[in-house]
Amino acid sequence: MQTLPQRQLGPTGRMVSAIGLGAMPMSLAGRPPESQSIAVIRRALELGVTLIDTADVYCLDDSDIGHNERLIARALAEAGQSAKGVVVATKGGLRRPRGEWVVDARPERLREACERSLKALGVERIALYQLHAVDPRVPIEESVGELARLREEGKIEAIGLSNVNAQEIDRAMRVAPIVSVQNRFHVRDRRFAIGNGALRRCEELGLAFLAYAPVGGTHGRRLISEDPALRAVAQKHGATPEEVALAWLLRQSPCVVPIPGASRLSSIESSVRSLSLVLDAEDLARIG
Repeated sequence: MQTLPQRQLGPTGRMVSAIGLGAMPMSLAGRPPESQSIAVIRRALELGVTLIDTADVYCLDDSDIGHNERLIARALAEAGQSAKGVVVATKGGLRRPRGEWVVDARPERLREACERSLKALGVERIALYQLHAVDPRVPIEESVGELARLREEGKIEAIGLSNVNAQEIDRAMRVAPIVSVQNRFHVRDRRFAIGNGALRRCEELGLAFLAYAPVGGTHGRRLISEDPALRAVAQKHGATPEEVALAWLLRQSPCVVPIPGASRLSSIESSVRSLSLVLDAEDLARIG
């Protein structure tokens, strides 16, 4: 396993690779064969990736809850010693009725989801458990309060947030220690990192900022791949626009950890290559 540049996972002192693996595409509609997904996870470990992001709802619908977590658990079990030190970050707070994405962050629901994730992952304690989204019907203090109780019981090692703004980070921090925030962030969509103040607040508090959809996600990848500025910089460096987009993210803050999704070997290999791509001032100015 290679040694990749690392970032600190909040104030825990725990270090993870500067780029993670988003496993979501392995479990949604059109997902690849299980053997292919396991091969991608194994390849990520070989390349030195030590952060894998998942969620109980990375699945087809409510009847398929935990698919992604079970897949990761199987891959790590097969990897044996090479999986040592890998941080698996999962989430609770959504449901998938009929394949829809529905927020449900009631305390009792979060406890149920956490218990189910423990079984799916085959662990006694989850390294990083994240509130998937703030429930408009439930004060964030109540949701995080339940995660704090689960942490006190030893079922969660560290607590993270997802899809939050700076004010919600502060409210959560008054209830329990938070180590990370996971929001959407890519070079052409900065609303949920810079626009809402979340990234700046993470920097001030020393939290990790896990950037999801860092190359556009399922629906925005074409935007990145066809972006004229990214293509020009990519041609200059002999890279791809997606690799440039990841390199740009890594330049934004020492707390940013992109978690690009991957379901093919070429995808995770390309993501790791972005770590060696050095953008100069001219590149950054051209990207904007």
